[in-house]
Amino acid sequence: MAITQKSLLDSVDTRLLIGGQWREAGGGERFEVTDPSSGEVLTTCADGTPDDGLAALAAAHEAQAGWGATAPRDRSEILRRAFEALVARADEFALLMSLEMGKTVTEGRGEVTYGAEFFRWFAEEAVRVHGRYSVAPNGASRLLTMKQPVGPTLMITPWNFPLAMGTRKIGPAIAAGCTMVVKPAHETPLTMLLLAQVLQEAGLPDGVLNVVTTTHSGAVCEPLIRDDRLRKLTFTGSTAVGKVLVEQSAEQLLRLSMELGGNAPFLVFEDADVEQAVEGAMLAKMRNIGEACTAANRFFVHESLAEKFSTRLAERMGALVVGKGTDEGVDVGPLITSRARDKVDELVRDAVDRGARVLTGGSAVAGRGNFYEPTVLADVPDDSRCLREEIFGPVAPVTTFTDDADAVAKANATEYGLVGYVYTNDQTRMIRVAEAMEFGMIGVNTGIVSNPAAPFGGVKQSGFGREGGFEGIDEYLETKYVGIAL
Repeated sequence: MAITQKSLLDSVDTRLLIGGQWREAGGGERFEVTDPSSGEVLTTCADGTPDDGLAALAAAHEAQAGWGATAPRDRSEILRRAFEALVARADEFALLMSLEMGKTVTEGRGEVTYGAEFFRWFAEEAVRVHGRYSVAPNGASRLLTMKQPVGPTLMITPWNFPLAMGTRKIGPAIAAGCTMVVKPAHETPLTMLLLAQVLQEAGLPDGVLNVVTTTHSGAVCEPLIRDDRLRKLTFTGSTAVGKVLVEQSAEQLLRLSMELGGNAPFLVFEDADVEQAVEGAMLAKMRNIGEACTAANRFFVHESLAEKFSTRLAERMGALVVGKGTDEGVDVGPLITSRARDKVDELVRDAVDRGARVLTGGSAVAGRGNFYEPTVLADVPDDSRCLREEIFGPVAPVTTFTDDADAVAKANATEYGLVGYVYTNDQTRMIRVAEAMEFGMIGVNTGIVSNPAAPFGGVKQSGFGREGGFEGIDEYLETKYVGIAL
């Protein structure tokens, strides 16, 4: 049977999931989930209270001992079944993300492929958690080192990748044997709720995954962060909010994973293939409507190629079709809120006022919905706000550099350090520049770095900890040493 918007929305349980039971919020309140392309209400969700959050933590705490003792193969098989279910239901998840977040259905399918892969990757890692055995240097004892689950974890996930930002936290937690409380963004709660249903159907025991949707994020999360039953906090979102959470977490000295803001430079050197660089720029800039922490935010192009690159990029950006993400032929959906659209426009106006040239776009789209034209700005002055602040929208500001040292200096001139992009065909330059750039990830001749098999994360004010790769499961494991006298 074909999926319809109504049948899909009706299939999502919009209550809280606590201890394996779906229930309404303690206060009986609900909040609206809206379509950013029209402002229309899609459905309502239970609006959790602080007491609901504590109940979810109690359920996670109660389930921890049994879940931590579960055979690794059993945890692996649950993740494998969930992976297969996500792949089988890709069209449902893609449509749901398009409805509540705005991305095109095609992009939604891409996120399902990406997000599901975290479950497959960590299904394979679950059975490879190991320690070591060694002889003490003096020979008098034996040293046994083991890995054990950290314990109950609070996961705060963002609205821009409602599925993948959940699976890359939930996957390693399940693999390691940790229980969890998930607080999804109130703008896009439906995808997480449907994912929770999938995990239940895959055999995840009651209490291992608890989901609390709420519009009172701070009020619900802070009591959990200050509760000694919680052992870990993982957050993806803005640096400003991340700093508040780190401060709160100090009381319990929680284990932390923080994936925060970005201000990604995109460097195009004089030996680069311009067409290849433009293709990479389209991916790095326009993936997810530009609403990604990995989105290229500042384009630095060697002065000999700047005009050619800017012109070609403007041609490609100007040809994109803007519209509702569920419509055929649409390339660019709406931004998440009118406030987000207005912030993007504010940054564009600032750059233009300082002397930047608009090559294409440059304005919000009139009418309903939070749409903004794909925009390319040339000759952007160094003091423009769009070169300092995260744009989080379909705007590409282009400026120039003179030599390698200038390029690296401009790339590093930010407090953020999540990802940078480099286009060059000189292998020596490739290595030297990548080593000199102060970022946790570098994409060389590619516009996409995210990969479940690689460690995702940043440095400086882009956070700490890694998600994905072999390193991803370590964030959910403690090391215990046992000394055995002979």
